Amino acid sequence: MDKNRQQFEQELEKLLTKAQIKKEEPMSRHTTFRVGGAAEYFVTPSIEQVPGIVTLCRQYELPLTVIGNGSNLLVSDGGLRGVVLEFGKASSGICLENETDLVVQAGTLLSETASFAAKHALAGMEFAAGIPGSVGGAVVMNAGAYGGEMKDILSAVRVLTMTGEIKVRPADELDLSYRHSRMMEEKELVLEVCIHLAFGNEEEIRGRMEELRKKRVEKQPLEYPSAGSTFKRPEGYFAGKLIEDAGLRGFRVGDAQVSEKHCGFVINRGTASAAQIMELMQRVQQRVKETSGVELEPEVRLLGF
Repeated sequence: MDKNRQQFEQELEKLLTKAQIKKEEPMSRHTTFRVGGAAEYFVTPSIEQVPGIVTLCRQYELPLTVIGNGSNLLVSDGGLRGVVLEFGKASSGICLENETDLVVQAGTLLSETASFAAKHALAGMEFAAGIPGSVGGAVVMNAGAYGGEMKDILSAVRVLTMTGEIKVRPADELDLSYRHSRMMEEKELVLEVCIHLAFGNEEEIRGRMEELRKKRVEKQPLEYPSAGSTFKRPEGYFAGKLIEDAGLRGFRVGDAQVSEKHCGFVINRGTASAAQIMELMQRVQQRVKETSGVELEPEVRLLGF
């Protein structure tokens, strides 16, 4: 190991416990696709520890990759150099403020947040209950499902800027649109979010959540590893319909497959590699372009390619 890396590791161990640092950690353990090579350093900080890690990576000129629950990622088989920072259990927590507002740390799961809201008879998060992501990642990509989006319930975020400042930004400054946000453009890290909900009836809220859960089970290939909707919805079209019309239902590259249940999903049937999934996505894009003239854009975040 070179001297620079040795010094970096010593500094990192001053910021985090040994349990919070893993070296050469397989990313297949941290993505819902269940693929991906090793992260050189994989760290799981608390919210308070995040600024120190970002500063350290800048100081040692190491690449920094930030992930949440890994539900919208395709990581290359070659893995990732530098540091992968996971907003996970160590950076999760929810508290209730002003009766209808939730303050939620970035690593908290959407499902956990929706359940907390239901328990307090707060309506508005039902759409997010089945999205397998974390709150921070959901805000960055303005995640949505079944007619709801994060922008509908978000009132403010606390972010760490590229210059190392912590700022609170109201929702109307976040440029939230379909699968897009200001944080995505400016590479700001979401540390905490404030969600504004409305009073409701707990039984009705849980009933709506159960209704949406049944729809997911019925229509989505939840029995296989995937990253959810693989491509963004093109304006005026549905990605799944375009893929089906191109004759690609069930199309495979190795164990990577266009789901027969829902053509908008690429699934890992068991032993797919990231390279096979990527090749499948590219061939789907090519065929859809040939048959409909529409260019599909990945919704999945591609890392290490």
